[in-house]
Amino acid sequence: MAHPDDESTSVGGTLARYSRSGARTIVVTCTNGEMGDGPGGVKPGEPGHDPKQVAATRLAELAAACRQLGVAHVDLLGYHDSGAATQNWRPDVPVFTAVPVATAAARLADFLLRHRPRIVLTHDPDAGFQHQDHIRAGVITTEALRGIPARLYYKAHGTGHWTRLRQSLADIGIQLPAPATEVATALAEVERRITTTVDVSAVIDHKYAALHAHASQIDSSLAGKLPPELFRHAFGIEEFIHTR
Repeated sequence: MAHPDDESTSVGGTLARYSRSGARTIVVTCTNGEMGDGPGGVKPGEPGHDPKQVAATRLAELAAACRQLGVAHVDLLGYHDSGAATQNWRPDVPVFTAVPVATAAARLADFLLRHRPRIVLTHDPDAGFQHQDHIRAGVITTEALRGIPARLYYKAHGTGHWTRLRQSLADIGIQLPAPATEVATALAEVERRITTTVDVSAVIDHKYAALHAHASQIDSSLAGKLPPELFRHAFGIEEFIHTR
């Protein structure tokens, strides 16, 4: 996953379900989440936002969330969160998207060779409406798996996912605008590619608790605004694209 908290919102239910069944689950997080919210919701570039402190907080929250999900081990690639695509960085800041794909993929391959997973889950690199770090995580994971025998699945956030989320938010008075035409088209394409649906309703409490373990970011999270029963409706299934 790209950032601390992506493991909870994207694949937390699947991790919890497999862990509960006795499988050994491992999370690799690509960045430290430096460009997340600081204390009191302060944003990057605003007074009081200290990227190093934000990273320390978010990595501690990652560990707590993974305990909720039953994750056996957490590995960190340790790259700097790339932030918004329009962010201007100094050349000496090694943000994740500035690292050559081959370099990051080789580091990830070392973890994969060590743990020898049978199934690998990551972000969908072909869904261009995502955060740039999500796309890069999907790209390097696909590259790192060349020559390593494992099943690869991309996490799918298609039309169905966003419809369930919008409906659940509307029930508490939060109206999300309909997606723009180009985004709606992209969501429909993701929906068309879905091959696999995992029912995580039996472990949804673990996913909810893991999300809320990321306390420093919860105020900025649409999912974090949902009460448990609506969270179950929006996130009770997780969908994937079986890639190989």
